[in-house]
Amino acid sequence: MTTKLVTFHPDMEVMHAVHTLVEKGISGAPVVDAKGNLVGILSQRDCLEVALTAAQDSCIAGPVAQYMSEKPKTVDPDTNLTQLATMFTTAPFRRYPVIENGQLVGQISRSDVLRAISQMC
Repeated sequence: MTTKLVTFHPDMEVMHAVHTLVEKGISGAPVVDAKGNLVGILSQRDCLEVALTAAQDSCIAGPVAQYMSEKPKTVDPDTNLTQLATMFTTAPFRRYPVIENGQLVGQISRSDVLRAISQMC
């Protein structure tokens, strides 16, 4: 699980978020409100729509909230490796936010699961 996360705010200009994804070489990031509550995920897939809008409007596309996926599927820190591997093989998601006591504490990706399997075997 990654605990040092890039996060976005719903009112942030989405092109700034796109630049951050590209700069950091990541495929998506959680979107949190002012209290740190998870409100969505902004993924590369979501950003493809941004590209279409920005190309027509001089690279201004609106707030992250307009493009993010709301109510993302989450996991808790105790979700076991088998459950995670199953979730990644049956859903199109590349990452799941990790929530503990209602707060975002990290994110688990396909790469994290593969790394854990590799270390175990």
